[in-house]
Amino acid sequence: MAANESAYHAALRRLFARTGGAWRLGLDLVAELLDRLGNPQQGYPVFHVAGTNGKGSTVATLDALLRGAGLRVGKYTSPHLVDFAERIVVDGQCMAHGEIAAWLAQHEALLSELGATFFEATTAMALCHFAERQVDVAIVEVGLGGRLDATNIVHPVAAGVTQIGFDHMEYLGDTLEAIAGEKAGIYKTRAVAVVGDTRPEIRTLLQGRAEAAGSAPVLVNGRDWHVHDVVVDEQGTSFTLEVAGEARRLTTPLVGHFQAHNASVALAMLRGAGGRWAEIEREAACLLPAVRLAGRFHRADPWLFDVAHNADGAATVVANLLAVGLPHPITAVVCVLRDKDWRGILQAVARAAERIVVTMAPTAPLSRAWDLHEVASWALMAGIPVERIDDFAGALASARANAATVLVTGSFHTVGDALERLQVDPVAR
Repeated sequence: MAANESAYHAALRRLFARTGGAWRLGLDLVAELLDRLGNPQQGYPVFHVAGTNGKGSTVATLDALLRGAGLRVGKYTSPHLVDFAERIVVDGQCMAHGEIAAWLAQHEALLSELGATFFEATTAMALCHFAERQVDVAIVEVGLGGRLDATNIVHPVAAGVTQIGFDHMEYLGDTLEAIAGEKAGIYKTRAVAVVGDTRPEIRTLLQGRAEAAGSAPVLVNGRDWHVHDVVVDEQGTSFTLEVAGEARRLTTPLVGHFQAHNASVALAMLRGAGGRWAEIEREAACLLPAVRLAGRFHRADPWLFDVAHNADGAATVVANLLAVGLPHPITAVVCVLRDKDWRGILQAVARAAERIVVTMAPTAPLSRAWDLHEVASWALMAGIPVERIDDFAGALASARANAATVLVTGSFHTVGDALERLQVDPVAR
C-alpha cells in the first residue's frame, strides 16, 4: 500500500474511533469547533436539505442544476457507499485521500481537545474544504434529524424538507409529527423554507414550524406548486410541474413516482431563493438530464442496487421495479441493520422477488448487525420464504446464478459492499 494511502486509512481509523458510529445531537460543540476554524461556512451560500426519504435525490438534483449553470459546487452527504471520500465532493470530484489525511492530522489536537465526534469532525472538514476550494455554493445534506444535527450550524439561503417517514425513532420520536418537528429545525429566519411532504397534515405542521422560525418565503408542495401526470419508465420520471398557473413538462433520469416530488423540492428551493438561483430553475428542462445518484435504483444489469433502509423506501423500490418492468425471475439480496424495520422491508421485497437471500454485509457494524437466525425464524412464521447465506460473496454469487434481475438492498452497507465486490464505481454513472 502506498504511503499516502496508508496515511489515509490510518487517519480514517482514528476518525471513526471518535464515536464508533454513535451520534451526539447538539450544536454547541460544532459551533465552537467551526469558530476555532474561522467559520468557513460563512464564506459561501448554502442549500440545506433534510427528510427521511428523498433528501439524497434532492441534493443530487440541486448539484446537477447548479453545476450545469457553470457554478463551482460543494456537496456534503452521508453516509458513503464504498469510500469515505464520497461524502465531500467539489464539482463531482471527491476530496482527495491525501487532503483528508492532511486535514485530520493538522486539526487532530483541536478535535481531541474539544472531544469532537466523527460526524462533527467530518462536517467541519467538509465545510473547510469547500472554503479552501472557493466554491460558489454548497449543498449540505442533514445527517440525522435536523434541529440538533451538526450540519444545522449553517444558515442557508434555502432549506428544504422532503418526505417524512419512520426512521431513527430512538432519537427523533415515534410519531411522524415528532419526526417532522425535528426535521423542521433546519428552517431559519429570513431563509427560504420549502415543504416537500405530500400529506396535508405533515405539510401543515412543517409550514407552521417554518413560519414560526421566521422563514421567508415559505413554499409548500400542493399549495405553491403542483406535480401531476407522473410517468415512470426505464428512462426516468416525467412529470408536469405547475407553478402560478404555468405548466412545464420535465424529466429526471431518476426512476420513481416520488422522484418527481424530490425534483420539485430542489426546483422550489432555487425558485424561492430568487435572483440568479431562480434563473437556474428556469433552465430545469435542459439541466435535469444530468442528474445522477448512485445506490438509488442504480442499474448495472442484471444488478439493481438501492439503499432503501426503511419500509417506505423498500416499498418505493418495489413499486419502481414493477413499473419499469425489469425481467423475472427476480432474486433479492437483503441485509438490514437490526435497529431498522427489517420485517417491513422483507414484506415489501417479497411482493416482487421470487427468491430472497438474507445475508450479512461485511461492513455492517457488529453492534447493529441483524440476527440471521431470528430473521429466518420470523420469515418462516410470516410465510416469506428466505434463504440464509451468511457469506456475503456467496450470497451474491448464488443470487446471480438463476436470476434475470438481482436486487441488492437494505442499507448503505449492503449496497456499498456489493458495489465494491462487483467493481461497480459508485461515482461514475
